[in-house]
Amino acid sequence: MQNKVNKLVVLGAGWLGHALCVNAQKADWQVQGTRQHGNFELDFERQFLLENNQLIHQIDLEDAFWVCAIPPRSRHSESNYPETLTAALELSKELNAKGFLLCSSTGVYDQEPGIYDESSEISCTNERQIKLYKAEKQVLDQKGKVLRLAGLLGPNREPGKFVAGKELNTSSEQVINMVHQQDVINAIFAVIEHWQVGQNIYNVVNPAHPAKAEYYAMKCQQHGGEMPTFTGTDSAERKVLGSAIEALGFSYQHGI
Repeated sequence: MQNKVNKLVVLGAGWLGHALCVNAQKADWQVQGTRQHGNFELDFERQFLLENNQLIHQIDLEDAFWVCAIPPRSRHSESNYPETLTAALELSKELNAKGFLLCSSTGVYDQEPGIYDESSEISCTNERQIKLYKAEKQVLDQKGKVLRLAGLLGPNREPGKFVAGKELNTSSEQVINMVHQQDVINAIFAVIEHWQVGQNIYNVVNPAHPAKAEYYAMKCQQHGGEMPTFTGTDSAERKVLGSAIEALGFSYQHGI
């Protein structure tokens, strides 16, 4: 993170985006991170809201890199996410942004068993895939880049707690695709620092892919939670590979 690029706008300063802002500030970057509403208590917080097709915002950082960290789960049917993304891309151009990076999801890949990397074909057979793919295309068409993030874990987001006692609509033998928050943040900076030479799309997925039964048994034991149940036991694997980004000098440092 020690280079001449020192300005960052983060759309969606939530669980991931807030941590990204804090990391950037610690590295002496100028930072603005957005939320829709609320009392803004931190010096980097700014409003960014599209309401009735009118953009309300407080972003004024020119010549910055932009990262859209609005979580994919916000892209539900009644969301104005596509319009918000369009407005963000337009504003980023007005402020002479150096690049626009979208945090997408490995959910864009098919759910069928197989090995998936950045070159894998995407069938867009379900609503979530279609929304993710369209958002990615919006950004790529504007010369931006995309990070496809695996399931996230980290501070205050512990897998053993959010699955405890639940029935999971998946096979106990299916493998996990997950990544730690800090590895995602480090990956974002790696892409920014190698903006001119990097690929347009990278997966960010920890190289460990244990079976879900094994993984959640360990996590639930660590946190005293009840083991989840699974709807199947077939051994077909859906594995997403996150090794391509290592060509930028990035490495996964945090376990899952």
